Amino acid sequence: MWKYVLKRIGLAIITAFIILSITFLLMKTLPFQMPIGTDKEKFSYFSQQVYLGYVNDFMTANESAGKLLWSYKDGANQWHYYYEVPSFTQYFRWLGNIITKWDWGTSTVISKNLSAINIIGRRLPVSMLLNIISTIFAVPLGIILGIVAALKKNKPTDHIISTLVMVLISIPSFILITFLLLLLCYRTSWLPSKWPSVTAPIGQRILGFIIPVLSLSLGSIAGYCRFTRAELCEVMESDYLLLARTKGLTKRQAIIRHALRNAMVPIVPSILAEFLSIMSGSMILENLYGIPGIGSLFIEALNINNPDYNVLFVDMAVFTTFGLLAGVLLDISYGFIDPRIRMGAKK
Repeated sequence: MWKYVLKRIGLAIITAFIILSITFLLMKTLPFQMPIGTDKEKFSYFSQQVYLGYVNDFMTANESAGKLLWSYKDGANQWHYYYEVPSFTQYFRWLGNIITKWDWGTSTVISKNLSAINIIGRRLPVSMLLNIISTIFAVPLGIILGIVAALKKNKPTDHIISTLVMVLISIPSFILITFLLLLLCYRTSWLPSKWPSVTAPIGQRILGFIIPVLSLSLGSIAGYCRFTRAELCEVMESDYLLLARTKGLTKRQAIIRHALRNAMVPIVPSILAEFLSIMSGSMILENLYGIPGIGSLFIEALNINNPDYNVLFVDMAVFTTFGLLAGVLLDISYGFIDPRIRMGAKK
């Protein structure tokens, strides 16, 4: 088991390295975008790029140095000519800065000259809190509805739940939040139409969670409900459950002691995968509702007209890490939930 775990972690690290390397090289092939701001702000940015090794600084013009990005005359009347370093050279220096200094660069657009790691650190808690609350709300409700639908199989209750599940699964979260905004904000004014600021009253800030949590969790509730119903219906038709009934157990005892317990084996690990899908789905939702999380940050940093490369790389690293970590935990969790499963064991 431990060999399998270490192997999966190693493969996850290699996969993350490959994804981030490809992202860096592809982004660096795009045309250079001059950061917006005053000359002093640009000078500060290029000085940081020189420090990181992404740009060369010459005191005189040098045509053989490559592509000239910008020139500036500082307060000491000294000229600075900044030339672009080749992409592969930047890549190896980028790796070196991360490994030796844990320096992912600074922001050029969103928060000028502020560390990209600090920007992610400020935005990550909001996204995590929002997605954790959505998961806590969706998991029990979805499983309970799935159990009810399975116990009332082919009855009106089952048909109603199944119809609602199909409708909710078919509606994307960004369409759902648009409908909720129209119904609960603009027509009734019951809830705030955008994410409240940190200075807003506590009651207003709590109300601000309702629309994004509903938008994220309703689809998850439908997914859990459908999965739970399918698994429980399959287990309830198994031979060992019939044997439990013949031994004298009531239907309720057989379902609680045997059917639910075995149906939960594939359901519990799926919670991790569902949490990951919520994280990725919150990108557009955060942008629509004005939530200052890493999802909306990704959209901001990916602005085609003025991208913030360093922030984008760190944001991509966070999403990649979450995805790979969820995959590793998903595989490992099977062995703990069901003792019969032993990953990596010899035959």
